[in-house]
Amino acid sequence: MNHLILLGALLAFFLATFAVAQRLKNHGLVDIAWGTGFVLSAWVSFALGAPTGPVPIAMTALVTVWGVRLTWHVARRNLGKPEDFRYAHMRETWDPKTYGLRMFLRIYLLQLVLNYLIALPTVVTNLAAPAGWTGWASAGVAVWAVGFFFETAGDAQLARFKADPANRGKLLTTGLWRYTRHPNYFGEAAQWWGLFLLALRGWSTVWLVLSPLLITLFLLYVSGVPLLERKYAGRADWEAYRRRTPKFFPWLPRK
Repeated sequence: MNHLILLGALLAFFLATFAVAQRLKNHGLVDIAWGTGFVLSAWVSFALGAPTGPVPIAMTALVTVWGVRLTWHVARRNLGKPEDFRYAHMRETWDPKTYGLRMFLRIYLLQLVLNYLIALPTVVTNLAAPAGWTGWASAGVAVWAVGFFFETAGDAQLARFKADPANRGKLLTTGLWRYTRHPNYFGEAAQWWGLFLLALRGWSTVWLVLSPLLITLFLLYVSGVPLLERKYAGRADWEAYRRRTPKFFPWLPRK
């Protein structure tokens, strides 16, 4: 029953986001809603489970910090700008008669499902109210912190780079971007691996590895990494950068 209540809350949230986006004719709002949806999942499951142990409190706090920062970052980047080229292309090429329904089913409903599945370590931990702190929990917080650093610092470095008119048309290849072509996406995936470790309670919870596997595969092969890789493919500076810089996992540049 608790999971159904959570799914109902998520459905209401994404329906409201969709309604506002339809009115504004800007479905880039769904990107802003991505992080907020996880904060909603964390707090609804926390309220339903009413846990008192340190692990659920830590899980909910870490997801809130991640989700609020990401929401603020994407909102600052997108609000007041034209609709993202991906959604604008859908608007131009899809049948206007079915556009709204198709958009909700393919984009908003997909995000709802991904939100629920990726948030399972937090949701299960909050609803189960498990035992106290463990070594896995400490390792999870450490991995989460590394991921948060990569995502936050990577986004900040990119924002500063783009803000300088002298860098127009250039690639960022310094800072964290020297060690991975996608430090922000690596950081996002690492945080969910940390949350999985935080939720780990022996073999009965190993199945929660579905969460970090799903977000990692999604970022690597569906949305995020492949979109940017295709965007810059063929550029001489990008090809040189690609040859010397690891794609996802940070490592020393190749010579």
